[in-house]
Amino acid sequence: MNNAPFFNDIIADAPAGRALWLTTSDDVKIRIGLWNETGTRGTVLLFPGRTEFIEKYAHTAADLAKAGFATVAVDWRGQGLADRLLPDPLVGHVGDFHDYQLDVQAVLGAVSALKLPQPLFLLAHSMGGAIGLRALYEKLPVASAVFTAPMFGIKMPNFQRPFAWGISALCRKISLGHVMAPGTSADPYVSVAPFDDNTLTTDPEMFDL
Repeated sequence: MNNAPFFNDIIADAPAGRALWLTTSDDVKIRIGLWNETGTRGTVLLFPGRTEFIEKYAHTAADLAKAGFATVAVDWRGQGLADRLLPDPLVGHVGDFHDYQLDVQAVLGAVSALKLPQPLFLLAHSMGGAIGLRALYEKLPVASAVFTAPMFGIKMPNFQRPFAWGISALCRKISLGHVMAPGTSADPYVSVAPFDDNTLTTDPEMFDL
């Protein structure tokens, strides 16, 4: 573990924290954020969603600190400041979705090495929810788990699903599994969508952030 950049200045009124680099068993560099490492009630493993980064959760960590918890958040491979597997940093590509479990194992190793407070709890959002659910199947050692807007499926009309399955299977066979899905864009949703009727949040301050 080595010290990593931690951009506290991008979050207004952010609590003190720090970041560390971790290296996974398949030699991918990921980043974790740490807050209130002496929490008295245990440690929350905070699993963010796709395109997110640890600093975004500083206010959540502050709320958890007030309740007595330490927090560890993670930049998954392909996200935040973690290593990218493709030249285009916006794709967030992974070779296999199960590879995220290697990131989970690296985080657990850091929790142990840093002697963070026990017991552990899971708070997982969006894509982190899918990763967290798989980790629970694989005996993630947490006392409880909370999921917010978990990615337990992809929202689309039922009639489109067979086409989506067919296109994704074909793309893998013709070596296009690394490109963005048809109909998606490299533009971040919040940079092109108005707050009114957005599909992410009803909180204007969070949307602006």
